[in-house]
Amino acid sequence: MLKPLHRWIWADARRRGRKLLRFAETEADGGRDLARAAELTRDAVLRRLYFRHAGDEQRHADLFGRRARELLAVPCGATAFEANWLAPGERGLDDLRVEEDADETLLAFLHLSERAAAGRFAAYAQVLEADPQTRALFARILEDEAFHMTYTRKQLARLSPHKQGLRLWQARAARLWSAYLRLAAKVAAMLGHLFLLLQYFLLLPPFAVLAKRAARSEPQGFAAARRPTPMKSQY
Repeated sequence: MLKPLHRWIWADARRRGRKLLRFAETEADGGRDLARAAELTRDAVLRRLYFRHAGDEQRHADLFGRRARELLAVPCGATAFEANWLAPGERGLDDLRVEEDADETLLAFLHLSERAAAGRFAAYAQVLEADPQTRALFARILEDEAFHMTYTRKQLARLSPHKQGLRLWQARAARLWSAYLRLAAKVAAMLGHLFLLLQYFLLLPPFAVLAKRAARSEPQGFAAARRPTPMKSQY
């Protein structure tokens, strides 16, 4: 259903490059959060897995950044519409709270985030027939995403065998709430810009017309009285 939309979004090389740059920033942020989670956890197995996951995220950031610079180095026409919200990257890791969440909560959150990112990256790869390099990049990253989904689910089952369903439900609700807040903020910003434009084009012109009419209908004597009287020379 969304394939034609994704194909249109990713068709422009410069827009593709800018999206990959944003993906690189998101992956790098996620890597820093995971490295912090590895430092905080008391579980030796999770510490090793978190550090590996953090390294994968940083490598993804480097790969996305390198490919983005290659695409942006090619001269082409300017892109007016980015459509960032229509083709998001791995947004879930933006909401990590490694200092606050327990390992079970963090694992559930990571599992859902990695699964969502894998689905999006696979969809993007399908529409990149004209760009085999970027398509191969997504395929390479998807191999890591498969490992991330597997280890997070296995470790969640190990740490919370009887409540893993509840943990996943709570993480899903938190992700939906965060997505709602982001969407609400964007809609509010769009409505604010729209109302400002409406005020400019609908309210200011009538006031300008009324001001001109008032100036034309002003009595001549009153207008002359308002003009300053020139000073007479004393010589």
